[in-house]
Amino acid sequence: MILLNIKMKNNIVLNDLFDYDYKIYQNEDYFKFSIDSILLAEIVKKKKNKNKLLDMCSGNCAVPMILHKKYNDLDITAIELQEEVYDLGKKSLEVNNIEDIRFINDDVKNITKYTDNIKFDYITCNPPYFQTNPDININENKVKAIARHELTITLEDIIKIASKNIEYNGSFYIVHKDFRLADIIVLLNKYNFGVKKLVPIYNDENSECTSILVESIYNGKNYVKITKPVFINKYKSYKNIF
Repeated sequence: MILLNIKMKNNIVLNDLFDYDYKIYQNEDYFKFSIDSILLAEIVKKKKNKNKLLDMCSGNCAVPMILHKKYNDLDITAIELQEEVYDLGKKSLEVNNIEDIRFINDDVKNITKYTDNIKFDYITCNPPYFQTNPDININENKVKAIARHELTITLEDIIKIASKNIEYNGSFYIVHKDFRLADIIVLLNKYNFGVKKLVPIYNDENSECTSILVESIYNGKNYVKITKPVFINKYKSYKNIF
């Protein structure tokens, strides 16, 4: 598959959103959307008459756009803190003529200001992966640092916010690093999520696990299914991978 890569000024590029028939603006000085984002969108399974989805920490809007392509009847709200990254997502929605994704530039901690306390059937999140402490080297690029490290929001913040904004028996999907799995399970249980599915992700059969997808249900009981691993190098397309 040949991917579009049009270089523009200020290190902004216009890429294909893989094979989803959308274009996406990215800045080469920031983090681009990753396979993690694609797999997070792909693992979402829509249920009949369950239409409201919130994507937290949306970056340049890759996850909402993929979900928009997969399910044209989803009512999608997305929220991103960093204005520089939000602007790229806004441009991506415009270039693809997508008008029915509600994209918000604010801290996800303020989400109820925009939703009138509406509860969502699904919540997705590709959050900052790394905790902060004196021994951690923080990237000097502020945009990268906030995207990578828990400088403005923590894993617990994210799960707590999800619990307050999700419907009873709603589905919460998160992608994260495997070394945070114990934290994720403990915090999901603390905020009344039952863990249902774990999907380990590898670059290839000889690599170590790079990340993990977690599906949980609000007010559900833990009943964990660990799926077969996903080996990234085996796929030319990630559509309907699950």
